[in-house]
Amino acid sequence: MPPTHTGEPRATEPRRAIAEALYEMKRVIVGQDEMLERMLVALLAGGHVLLEGVPGLAKTLTVKTMASVLGGSFRRIQFTPDLVPSDLVGTRIWRPDTGRFDTELGPVFGNFLLADEINRAPAKVQSALLEVMQEQQVTIGGDTFPVPTPFLVLATQNPIESEGTYPLPEAQVDRFLMKVLVDYPSVGEEAAVVGRSLAGEVQVRERVSLDDLERHMRAMDTVYVDRSVIGYAVMLADATRSPERYGLGELDAYVEYGASPRGPIGLVRAARALALLRGREHVVVGDVRDLAADVLRHRLVLSYDALGDGVSADDILERILATVEVPEAPPVGDEPAVESLAGARAA
Repeated sequence: MPPTHTGEPRATEPRRAIAEALYEMKRVIVGQDEMLERMLVALLAGGHVLLEGVPGLAKTLTVKTMASVLGGSFRRIQFTPDLVPSDLVGTRIWRPDTGRFDTELGPVFGNFLLADEINRAPAKVQSALLEVMQEQQVTIGGDTFPVPTPFLVLATQNPIESEGTYPLPEAQVDRFLMKVLVDYPSVGEEAAVVGRSLAGEVQVRERVSLDDLERHMRAMDTVYVDRSVIGYAVMLADATRSPERYGLGELDAYVEYGASPRGPIGLVRAARALALLRGREHVVVGDVRDLAADVLRHRLVLSYDALGDGVSADDILERILATVEVPEAPPVGDEPAVESLAGARAA
C-alpha cells in the first residue's frame, strides 16, 4: 500500500531503533560510516555482504559488535585451504554407546556468520556455504536443518594477497547482496582509534532484539517503490549488459558479462531498506544511486581488455550512472508497482 500521511509515519519506529543501534556500534567503531550503513541495509533486506579491504580495518570487530548490539548469536569461521565442508555445516558422528549416528551441527548455525578470508577455502567448502546462503538451510545425511533467523553472512577477503587463495565462483559471488570496499580511515579517525585503544574495551549494550528486528524487516516490505524507480534500477543493470544501447559502446569491450537479474532485484530491495533507515516510506532515485555501486560491482565480469587498461567495475558503473537518464521524481501517492517483487529476496 502507498504510505499514509496521517499520524506518525510507519518508518519512524524502525528508523529510531536502528539509529540507536548505530549509535551504540559507533561507540566501538570509529569512522567506517558507509560500511556500517551498508551492513544494516543488508540486514534489513535479508542479504549477505562481502567486505573487501586490507587487514586491520575493523571488519571482524564490526560484525562482532553488530551481533552484540542486535542481540543475535555470533559465529566466526577462519577460512583456510585445509577446511572441509563438515567444518562449516556439521557432520554425523557414530555413538558406540547408543549404536546410532548423532548429528553435530556446525558453526554456520548462528544469526551473524563471519566468514573470514573466504577466498582461502577450496571449491567444496564454497559449495557448502553456497547452499546455506541461498536456501537458509543445511543438509546433513539426508536431513535438512534450517539456520536461525535472521541469518546474515558477512564475508571478508584480502585484496593484496593472492598466494594460497581461491577465486570465488561467480555463482557464489552473485549471491551476495553487496560487495563493500573498506578503505583506510582518515588521519583524524585513525587518531581516535588509537586513543580509544588506550582506554580499554568498550562494553556495548543490546539495543534491538531479534524479534524487533524481524518486525522492522517486515515494515520494510511496506515501503513504496514507484514504477519509474524500478525501471531506473533495471536500466542500470541493462546498461552493464548492453552499454551500446545507452550510448556507451566504448564500454562493450570491457564487460564480458553484465549484472544478472539478481542485480536490479537486490538494488530495489536494498533501496527500500535504505529509505526505511532514512525515515521515509517511499524509495527515491537517490537511494538507488547511492547503493548502485555496492550492489552491482561484484556482478560484472570484466574482460582482459579492462584488466589490461586498468579499468575497474567502479569506473564502468560511474560512467553508467552519469549517462543513464534519471527519471523525474514520481508523486508518492500513486498506486505502488511492487507486486511482482513481493517476497523477492536478494541473497
